[in-house]
Amino acid sequence: LTPLLPHIDHRNRGMRTRLGCLSHKSDSYNDFTAILPDKPNRALKRLSTEEASRWADSFDVLLSHKYGLAAFRAFLKTEFSEENLEFWLACEDFKKTRSAAKLASKAQRIFEEFIDVQAPREVNIDFQTRELTRRNMQEPSLSCFDQAQGKVHSLMEKDSYPRFLRSKIYTDLLSQTQRRLS
Repeated sequence: LTPLLPHIDHRNRGMRTRLGCLSHKSDSYNDFTAILPDKPNRALKRLSTEEASRWADSFDVLLSHKYGLAAFRAFLKTEFSEENLEFWLACEDFKKTRSAAKLASKAQRIFEEFIDVQAPREVNIDFQTRELTRRNMQEPSLSCFDQAQGKVHSLMEKDSYPRFLRSKIYTDLLSQTQRRLS
């Protein structure tokens, strides 16, 4: 019984953290210090309305912009689904792995954190994709997460991204950049 207690305590602590966040989460950001990397005030001054508007052109444009990525991450946190973006970013980083020795350990870490059933930050993928990824883990390669990453990208693009564009986070950010111009 004793070995189970830390596991149970960890789960309770995680639940308390999630529930505690409910009172702090908001779909509105008048203070962008929480979402912009580096020095937020300087970052917001450098972010043009045109750049922020371009995020609405396509999901990939949003993901390729440092501040767009930060704003989208903040939005996903309000929806408790930031694991999707974190998984996608982990896969992007994984694809840059050049060391064969690191490949297997990085792959295992990503699998255990995001793909495995009951993973701490399990992403929502179908059974076939999960099983294909599990088989790919037998001989990890730079492409072993491609299908799972594609599914998560598609899910974010079709589901979260349109909501982000309508969110108060995005509209507040846009209006703050526009106000700076006037």
